[in-house]
Amino acid sequence: MAREFTIGIGGAAGDGLDKSGDTLAKSVSRRGLHVCAYNSYQSVIRGGHIWLRVRISEQKVYSHGDHLNLLIALNQDSVERHAPEVEPGGAVLYNSDRFSCDASLIGDGVVPLPLPVKEITKDLGRLLPIMQNTVALGAVVFLARLDFESMAGVLADTFKHKGQAVIDQNVKILRAGFDYAKERFVPLAKEAWNFSGIRRPFATGNELFALGAVAAGCKFYSAYPMTPASSILHWMASHGERCGVVVKQCEDELAVVNMAIGAGQAGVRAMCATSGGGFALMSEAIGMAGMIEAPVVVVEVQRGGPSTGIPTKTEQGDLNQVYGASQGDFPRVIIAPTDTTDCYWATVESFNLAEKYQLPVLIISDLLVSEHPETIEPDALRHDVPIERGELVTEWPEGNGPYKRYACTPSGVSPRALPGTAGTEYVSATDEHDEEGFTISDVFTAPPVRRKIMEKRMKKMEGVIRELAPPKLEGPQDAPLTLIGWGSTCGVIREARALLAAQGIQSNHLHIKYLHPFHAEDVAAILKKCKFLIGVEVNYSAQFARYLRAETGISVHDTILKYDGEPFEPRIIAEEAKRILAGRPINLDVTMEDAREMAYHYIRTHLADADRPADIELTDGNSHGERLWRVQLVDRASGEARGELKIGVKTGSIYTWEPLTAAQG
Repeated sequence: MAREFTIGIGGAAGDGLDKSGDTLAKSVSRRGLHVCAYNSYQSVIRGGHIWLRVRISEQKVYSHGDHLNLLIALNQDSVERHAPEVEPGGAVLYNSDRFSCDASLIGDGVVPLPLPVKEITKDLGRLLPIMQNTVALGAVVFLARLDFESMAGVLADTFKHKGQAVIDQNVKILRAGFDYAKERFVPLAKEAWNFSGIRRPFATGNELFALGAVAAGCKFYSAYPMTPASSILHWMASHGERCGVVVKQCEDELAVVNMAIGAGQAGVRAMCATSGGGFALMSEAIGMAGMIEAPVVVVEVQRGGPSTGIPTKTEQGDLNQVYGASQGDFPRVIIAPTDTTDCYWATVESFNLAEKYQLPVLIISDLLVSEHPETIEPDALRHDVPIERGELVTEWPEGNGPYKRYACTPSGVSPRALPGTAGTEYVSATDEHDEEGFTISDVFTAPPVRRKIMEKRMKKMEGVIRELAPPKLEGPQDAPLTLIGWGSTCGVIREARALLAAQGIQSNHLHIKYLHPFHAEDVAAILKKCKFLIGVEVNYSAQFARYLRAETGISVHDTILKYDGEPFEPRIIAEEAKRILAGRPINLDVTMEDAREMAYHYIRTHLADADRPADIELTDGNSHGERLWRVQLVDRASGEARGELKIGVKTGSIYTWEPLTAAQG
């Protein structure tokens, strides 16, 4: 069995968690280990609570997992929130100069590892508070049996723009943390790693959307900053000039999509990206692209909704919106990449489809697949990708008759001429039009013309679906359980199936990447042979399950849904699948862990972060007959009792806050 180790880093925005996580991940990826990370962050620039998990393994991993071996706590809040999650044999590493780790917070077999940062770095001069991270990373190198020189090399690359003196200082701090841990601690990793030495890139889906676009010949990119699509713009802004891409940050998403469509209409490959709220503004223009048959690629990165929702959390709640973009029927393609590498190839494919069939291609991603970084294989990407621009009219001799931009052809794809081609002038009308572009809705509607031009446009979809690979069933064909997913849940479902198999429950997995056009016949043929169907989605209303039923007439037997803003973990899917197979009803009650998290929310919003939850117990109930969680709050610094919160088990309502009076205290 391959070894793996998961490290969690908790702190506040501004504490440098991203940089620490990147340093850790890149150092092990250079030595040949696999990494999958996930950053659960908030909207604020400073403060709040940030939680980053880095899963390291000798074999490929497909999610950030559901284990925690080592916690690096950069503030008191992180100790309190995450120390209970550390598994036996693990540890909590923290700056003992600034905060403490109460023994009541850690489980059996978990050890607190205090790092007196000031003492460790006393001979290294005056340091910024953020340097505690580098001390902790040095200790991690020893505790997890990682390679010191590799991490030092990453620091050198990170700070080379600041000069050798800064590099030397950081490496000395790293060494100080390592030496301190070596003298006083015992390694948590029981055996040395089998470093393969294969250097693997460490990338996010958004980075590969951008890189895939450049490889595919994208020459225009427009965007308005909107989490979680913004990092595509960041990459393009940093590399656009070098890569020959015109990058435009627009005033709003209306301008964004219209500029991209205009660029595609003018003959350059163009892409734009946004999230759900921005996509709502783009909807009408996407219909226009379908009507004028302009190629464009639009990336929609889902986050928690509706409205502003939870901007920095993940969800698969926009399928209905993307599928229903704009009014009326028009040809378009919807693709949901399944993993980080697939973001690259889906983008390449999207540009080819957009130009070959002269239509909008919508890539529906989400925060998880777009923003989580992971290692990919060195040969997973190629620069010499296939580029198919479709048929272009480069000349139109006088004897050809009038140029018909929207000529009715057997394939539905009309001859496309770029602006400036002699003899091919036409009006690109957003009203319904005939073959030459003359509108048919001003004087007479001409129903037969409308019918045939609509059939012409929609005929393109027959060609598109022939190019798209139908989904395949993974796992034993005769398994008693079939898990169905789409988009970013691919990897976590795969790992959940492994957990089920280890418990004697065989399953298989059907995953959908191409949402529209849909391989209805292929999917129906597969599912009709399956025994028990469970849909797995990160939304409340099982949007894909409803879409599946509409396309195939097949209903799933049950669903596993998550809509709290955080992604699935393998154990959650496996446990829910077992519950469903056992015939037990779903339990939506507030758990003890939920009650603790709700208490933290109340403390932040009402008590100025001065307290923390301590003892939690279940009580008989209130006058409404609802059982309650009674959460004791204590002063964060002194541990003295401050009062009790009472939280409804069914409703989740915080019914009362009962502070202790001076006399009670």
